[in-house]
Amino acid sequence: MSNLIKPRTLKGFRDYLPEMMIPRERLMETARNVYRSYGFVPIDTPALELSEILCGKGGEETDRQMFRFMNGKRDVAMRFDLTVPLARFAAEHGSNLGLPFKRYQIAPVWRGERPQAGRFREFVQCDFDTIGTTSIASDIETGLVIFDLMKAIGFEKFSIRINNRKVLNGLLAKAGLSEASVLVLRALDKLPKIGREAVAKEMLETTDATQQQVDEVLKLSEVSGTNAEVLDQLEPLCSGSELAQEGLAQLRQVITAMAAVGVTDSNLQVDVSIARGLDYYTGTIYETFLDDLPSIGSVCSGGRYDNLAALYSKQELPGIGASLGLDRLLAAMDQLKMLPETRTTASVLIAQFSDQQLQTYLQMAQALRESGIATEVFPDAKKIAQQFKYADRRGFDAVLIAGDDEIVAEKVQVKWLADGSQTELSSAENYREVTQWLASRL
Repeated sequence: MSNLIKPRTLKGFRDYLPEMMIPRERLMETARNVYRSYGFVPIDTPALELSEILCGKGGEETDRQMFRFMNGKRDVAMRFDLTVPLARFAAEHGSNLGLPFKRYQIAPVWRGERPQAGRFREFVQCDFDTIGTTSIASDIETGLVIFDLMKAIGFEKFSIRINNRKVLNGLLAKAGLSEASVLVLRALDKLPKIGREAVAKEMLETTDATQQQVDEVLKLSEVSGTNAEVLDQLEPLCSGSELAQEGLAQLRQVITAMAAVGVTDSNLQVDVSIARGLDYYTGTIYETFLDDLPSIGSVCSGGRYDNLAALYSKQELPGIGASLGLDRLLAAMDQLKMLPETRTTASVLIAQFSDQQLQTYLQMAQALRESGIATEVFPDAKKIAQQFKYADRRGFDAVLIAGDDEIVAEKVQVKWLADGSQTELSSAENYREVTQWLASRL
């Protein structure tokens, strides 16, 4: 009888092999660079929070999905997003931070939802938020960060969908559905996933809304056209509701400002049907879809939440931000064949012909690394064919070949793996010719 434990992961959790982890880290670094370019600074918060910090902040469904347990006498839970912990963080440290405070955080979160394509129970969010201002400038900046982020990652064809919760809440009030607004918006948020009929059914089953009221709400999702046309169609619908008119005015400001810096209707669209499922949003909301793979869902979402921190502090701490769904985007890029096929972080492999020359190979590698060229030395003096097989499998750009004869003659052969071409270079002057030639090719 074997005592070996079967190696396996929990359902909804996954390991990341190098060929997936390398582009995953590159996406994180791209996000950091974009966030930093706008002045956002990094913070971190614990994976575990007291349950009272997290419960009731994202809605009933989020509460059901939370990983929650007793730790001794303490009721604790694993964070389901990074925004609620940020609200607690801002309330706890607000007096020392200085406002407005702009932060980013890249960290894992956990939700016990049904696993599906691009959705796991453990996933990384790349958040950025501005705390301490209600200025529309921050709403605009949030949209610009999303736009720059998608472009920096390498996408041209994407749609940033924008709406405003004030428009939705104002129109729901006009329809007599104020008391049911949370449930109505939660159902409306599922429109792209389950369709009109299923959303209508959920609204009728979970609220006291009439069929006529449900039809009025769903008509909002059918408003279409250019941004200017959609805004004009919303004008008479918002008439009579001060809240809806305020939200509409904010939408116009954001659209106009983003267009002024080059973000047009091709990448930014008013979509009255998007509601964001979490209950804490109060104003501008964003969802971002890939034109070539809309079925993957939103890959970067967020919005304004002006009341969330009020649960933890009497100080007014309005906020707005968004989150890049790293693992969902990575799954999409994999489907779209956008990920480089590599299993190494080094560009160059130095083949080892003789363990008697190991010191020479290490000196060569050090010279290349000092020139900014990531380099690996093969650890064993195995057959050259085996070393080339290793290089091909890992995805190196080049292999440096230096046997005893080359070392004596101060020469090195550089084989470029992409086309098999080979070049002989001088290894004199601390490998200056080698490093210059490689730097010009990499």
